[in-house]
Amino acid sequence: MITVVILALVVVNLVLTAVLTITIIPETQKANELITKVCSAIDLDLVAGDTAGSLAVNVSDMVDYAVNTGENLTINLADSGDGATHYAVLSVSLSLDSTNEDYATIAPDGSLATYDSVIRDTINTIVKNHTIDDMKNKEDEVKEEILEALQGLFKSAFIVRVNFSSATYQ
Repeated sequence: MITVVILALVVVNLVLTAVLTITIIPETQKANELITKVCSAIDLDLVAGDTAGSLAVNVSDMVDYAVNTGENLTINLADSGDGATHYAVLSVSLSLDSTNEDYATIAPDGSLATYDSVIRDTINTIVKNHTIDDMKNKEDEVKEEILEALQGLFKSAFIVRVNFSSATYQ
């Protein structure tokens, strides 16, 4: 008699487990799809974030600032292992978002002349850590690194782009 009761309880347990599984799995799959969609949306926002800000700014709202009053910057490059000394001669300008709220306080006249030496130092610090091959083959990555450093320096995304109007590497 007791075995019949145990057998009945096992069968009831099995049926209830099956019902529970059948009802929970579709809801779990829906939750996973929702999580995947949210993660995808976050990734898209990260790609279109601060340092890719020039994509979201109209060209008519950009103000160009020539670093070092438009004069070339000569920067020694990192050792590339070939025994030669290499350097970069760059003419750098920054594109500023004139619609950004920080633009009005930091560069109201479109000039960052007050901060020019700090900007040059930041550019110099980043460029000198790259080899001549990096500068030739990964110039966009170097510009992005400079942009991120400058945005961190000013704690603002009003600088939306770094431009090399001329670049010579030797």
